[in-house]
Amino acid sequence: IFFSDEDYAGISPNQDDPMVIGVEIANWEVQKTLIDQGSSANVLYWPTFLKLDVPRSLIRLHTEPLVGFAGERVHTRGYVDLLTTFGTPPDARRIMVRYLLVEANTSYNIIIRRPTLNHLGAVVSTPHLTMKFPGKDEKIISVRANQKIARQCYVESLRIFASSKEGKKSPPTTCP
Repeated sequence: IFFSDEDYAGISPNQDDPMVIGVEIANWEVQKTLIDQGSSANVLYWPTFLKLDVPRSLIRLHTEPLVGFAGERVHTRGYVDLLTTFGTPPDARRIMVRYLLVEANTSYNIIIRRPTLNHLGAVVSTPHLTMKFPGKDEKIISVRANQKIARQCYVESLRIFASSKEGKKSPPTTCP
């Protein structure tokens, strides 16, 4: 797997944007999916889960809190295993992903973690805003970030952070 100048096509120069893609879960396309190579947990935010029409009976008990980078603890509503499609068919891979269900005010719908990326065999290039991984017949699948949505999520996260510092509650912004 390699990246070339062709992978810069359509990307604003001198960008420092996060890798934000769309995935398919339960026949729904879910945008605002953050690829976080530093995260150890896949997170599916509760408002997004509710919109997916996935039976609640699939939720399993998870009693351990999710611990953030700064040591903050977030309680989960359990976990759910869902088939998730990365890429656009026929250039796609579908794998089972375990998501912790978290209720939090965030600008993202999903966070995909490092072990899931390893399971895909994915290599992420943030300068190219592209993720590549092996598909069928040794074909390499490329998934490009949506730079416009990535920037919208960043601006929204700043608004949410500012509201939380003021003690205000912002309405959740997640949606598939």
